[in-house]
Amino acid sequence: MISTSNITLRVGKKALFEDVNIKFTEGNCYGLIGANGAGKSTFLRILSGKLEPTKGEVIITPGERLSFLQQDHFKYDEFPVLDTVMMGNKRLYEIMKEKDAIYAKEDFTEEDGLKASELEGEFANMNGWEAESDAATLLNGLGIATDLHYELMANLAGPEKVKVLLAQALFGNPDILLLDEPTNHLDLDAIAWLEEFLINFDNTVIVVSHDRYFLNKVCTQIADIDYGKIKLYAGNYDFWYESSQLLMKQMKEANKKKEDKIKELQEFISRFSANASKSKQATSRKRALEKIELDDIQPSSRKYPYIDFRPAREIGNEVLTVENLSKTIDGEKVLDNLTFTLGREDKVALIGGNELAKTTLFKILMGEMEPDEGTYKWGVTTTQAYFPLDSGKEFDNDYTIVEWLTQYSENKDVTYVRGFLGRMLFAGDDGVKKVKILSGGEKVRCLLSKMMISEANVLLLDEPTNHLDMESITALNKGLINFKGVIMFTSHDHQIVETTANRIMEIVPGGKLIDKITTYDEYLENDEMARKRQKYTVNTEED
Repeated sequence: MISTSNITLRVGKKALFEDVNIKFTEGNCYGLIGANGAGKSTFLRILSGKLEPTKGEVIITPGERLSFLQQDHFKYDEFPVLDTVMMGNKRLYEIMKEKDAIYAKEDFTEEDGLKASELEGEFANMNGWEAESDAATLLNGLGIATDLHYELMANLAGPEKVKVLLAQALFGNPDILLLDEPTNHLDLDAIAWLEEFLINFDNTVIVVSHDRYFLNKVCTQIADIDYGKIKLYAGNYDFWYESSQLLMKQMKEANKKKEDKIKELQEFISRFSANASKSKQATSRKRALEKIELDDIQPSSRKYPYIDFRPAREIGNEVLTVENLSKTIDGEKVLDNLTFTLGREDKVALIGGNELAKTTLFKILMGEMEPDEGTYKWGVTTTQAYFPLDSGKEFDNDYTIVEWLTQYSENKDVTYVRGFLGRMLFAGDDGVKKVKILSGGEKVRCLLSKMMISEANVLLLDEPTNHLDMESITALNKGLINFKGVIMFTSHDHQIVETTANRIMEIVPGGKLIDKITTYDEYLENDEMARKRQKYTVNTEED
């Protein structure tokens, strides 16, 4: 168990946390949520001991081991992969190295023998003899091939290092596990493996993630940071969201009734306080008025943008025709003879492990890149709005936000343009900020404003949730679900894909296309069954 007693953290004059008292117990997975800047990662660092609070203390049950997902991808470059994972249990790794050093001595003494015997006993009690195989199992589960286990960390690619550091955090069955954005840079198979691992994990987990589907799968409780406090709610993220919205609505309705009652009493007192025949009634109503208190509703500090894509023109039956499209980049055939058509009700999720292939298809369809072979044709009733994976060039200028968006609007009225920016949380003086200094999340909100103001009836989006906070992702999800046009998109957000797409296109290795009219979960389930059948067939043939 891990708990806090009156944890306070001040940054300058601002209190990020104020007298936080909370207890995280065994057998639960807690999703730590809050608006951007609320202090989610900071709180994890306090719990891990990497950051000292201004006041208060963190209390861990004596003898329990805490493990924390490391964020420095270069910290272990000089170590082998397998050793890096086993370093997750610091004491176990120290014993291993100390034993090796003793046994390597040329002048092995009786004292060395006694020390080695003590270490061997402690090593055995910690299941040390299974350490290497346990580490290998974690690595294989996350998709790190066995031939990489003895490579130096420096030789691994960025996404592979992320998986190794995650395996390090999970290693040795820690009593308390702290995970800050563990699904970042993970592929779908690795995320699915991690979900199953955490679902079956018996100890305490506290996780920060922008992946709502992941939080819904693994969390038993939600710890919500707001106004410097942390409140616990039973259930997963969706349960917290729906119940918190319902509670707020009920409180507002209750207050509205009280406000109506107060207004009625005030009007009565005003009309009859000077009337002798009714002065007694007026006095009683005044006393009643004094007893009515409005509940102190403190609205959440979260701000949800309003994302609403409204096409100016209804789309016709002919949307897009693609025939025999192929493209080779740097010797790799990323698209191989793609042929498909889009209908007026299609919402297509483009999936597959090759990010370059998906981005290349978008660029070709938007006229930014020429195919090597094949053709494509947009229907005459279509207008397209595009969210690119790399939007750096869009903001490499001296425009203010208002000036930047105005260039894409047919209506040049400043009030009209500011209306779209206001929906995306750019209020007041934000409009005169230079676009070149915007944060990643602000740039994404600008691009979504551009798509809304275009009034296009076809949306193409290449990873639009990158850099967005949970509130913006939720708003985007709603906007895509409600859109009355055609969508083709890529996203690592499972919930957006599942709730938006009615058609799945997967670009498989070699550039071929699998095209299915289905939901995402159904597609994954059928794909998993196919892999199991293939594995069974291979094993049977070997037998």
